[in-house]
Amino acid sequence: MSCCERLKIAVIVNTSSGGGRTAEVQQHLSEAFTAIGADARISLASNGEELVRLAQTAARSDADRVVAGGGDGTIRSVAAAIIDAHKTLGVLPLGTMNHFAKDLGIPLDLEGAVATTVAGDAASVDVGEVNGRIFLNNSSLGLYPRIIREREKRQRLGWGKWPAYVWAALAVLRRYPFLEIRLRVDGKEMTVRTPFVFVGNNEYAMERLTIGGRACLDKGELSVYTTIRTGRLGLIRLALCALTGRLRQERDFLASTAKDLRIGTRHRRVRVALDGEVTIMEPPLQYRVRPGALRVAGACRRPGTLAGDVERSTV
Repeated sequence: MSCCERLKIAVIVNTSSGGGRTAEVQQHLSEAFTAIGADARISLASNGEELVRLAQTAARSDADRVVAGGGDGTIRSVAAAIIDAHKTLGVLPLGTMNHFAKDLGIPLDLEGAVATTVAGDAASVDVGEVNGRIFLNNSSLGLYPRIIREREKRQRLGWGKWPAYVWAALAVLRRYPFLEIRLRVDGKEMTVRTPFVFVGNNEYAMERLTIGGRACLDKGELSVYTTIRTGRLGLIRLALCALTGRLRQERDFLASTAKDLRIGTRHRRVRVALDGEVTIMEPPLQYRVRPGALRVAGACRRPGTLAGDVERSTV
């Protein structure tokens, strides 16, 4: 018996992530796991409900590692199902952006990701939570959830993802809606009128070439970014400041870190993006961080990152 067979591995693949290619992906995955001597049970999900059902089944199974194949939304859904079941999550980056995999240092090629998921160490990473719903990367209000909603409308009409996204962004920016919110960060409260609020699971780089990435996923904190009194031209100015490394010097740009935060609004319901997927929630929105709540296989440890305990696999 191969040493890799000591691990029981359940693989769940979202066939709609990254453009589908169901038969091709399944065959490629089967060959990749077989090539390293691992015995993996591969299940395919064609929609979100099936994905959640398969993940919940895997959480109750005897699997040591539950591997999610898809984009960031898929990874979040599987993680939410297994986070309290003491399972280790594996990540196969089969989506478009794959932010979580990139921040963890997991290879983006399928063979590399499979090998890392099976034979790599497992490290504890933080998880963000809002009103009981978890997120691995970030959550946002305002412009971004509206853009996603408009993009999905275009895609249902047969548009491609990126043309739909560009159209949606232009449509939302033309209307440029504002939110009036009461923001309480670690007990300090302020009222702001803003086009967006961005909440990250740990701190995000907001300037220069590293913009949008995280150097650390286990510091036990949330990051909060918003802007006040900023119109369309002001938003473009902030984007240019980010590229030139001057964003934090802008007085209208607010950035902080927190253990928990609360967002209130006069609206009875609000659209909230969680790792790129939009849901409807009732305010107030109570955010918190769950330090080291999720075990992830193959998380790459770099100096100053993933400083928690590392569990060596039995492979």
